[in-house]
Amino acid sequence: MKMISDLKHHTRNFLAFSTQTYRVMTTSIRLLPDFLIIGAQRCGTTSLYYYLTEQPCIAPASVKEIHFFDDDFLKGLHWYRAQFPTTLQKYWSEYIAKHAFLTGEATPSYLLYPHTPKRIAQILPHVKLIVLLRNPIDRAYSHYWLRTTLGDETLSFEDAIHAEEERIAAERERVLADENHRDTYRRFSYLSRGIYVDQLQHWMSYYPKEQFLILQSEDLYREPAGVTKQTLEFLGVPGQEIEMSKEYKQYRLARKTGYKEKKKAPKMDLQVRKYLHDYFKPHNARLYEFLGRDFGWNE
Repeated sequence: MKMISDLKHHTRNFLAFSTQTYRVMTTSIRLLPDFLIIGAQRCGTTSLYYYLTEQPCIAPASVKEIHFFDDDFLKGLHWYRAQFPTTLQKYWSEYIAKHAFLTGEATPSYLLYPHTPKRIAQILPHVKLIVLLRNPIDRAYSHYWLRTTLGDETLSFEDAIHAEEERIAAERERVLADENHRDTYRRFSYLSRGIYVDQLQHWMSYYPKEQFLILQSEDLYREPAGVTKQTLEFLGVPGQEIEMSKEYKQYRLARKTGYKEKKKAPKMDLQVRKYLHDYFKPHNARLYEFLGRDFGWNE
């Protein structure tokens, strides 16, 4: 049995290596993305990405989260371009199949990472940017639960949010000082990721508001077909090419350890929720004023 398992492992590695080699060899005829889903983490980005790429006019990248503009920027544009479809695929779709052809990726850590807007603006000045925002209290707890299931968070949720600034401050300063530093502070940024207004203001110093589609995660969960259609319209897909008859199940990004589907996070302590409500309230108010839109999270 071990020999069979080893053979399967080596075969998978060989196929993955061969595929990537082919992609790199054909970089000169590959596209760059038309859109990026830049965040936020734990806000439904995986579901939205797969809802989009199930449309015949949206071609996926090699993987949903490429992490080029945060973790792998030193690999170079040649490597990044290799992750996308070819111009031949675009030609076939537009001139033979007679429908639009777009491609993109979704790396939700782009929203928080301080160097991504500048990097992306230099390479993709006209890219369309999609942002999903969830009640920051629920986002933080979902983020915490993910880290505990992955085994790298040992503190209680209450202790983790109170310890956050001390845990991440030094690492955040290193990232700001050296954009090639591979950081770990995002791992425990339960509160920081939920201060959306600061992140959006930073991004909008590089891109005009017109290039952003800001979506509310709760709307996606409640009405996935409607939000998907809204996103496709933002991307410029003609209405007659949008298929809305599919099933909208919730997606989760696959991991080697799998998911414990039956294991759910315990209910958040009410006192902790009240603390977080008070913590995020002024930040949410600033967000509402900046966007001219009230998400209802302060109620």
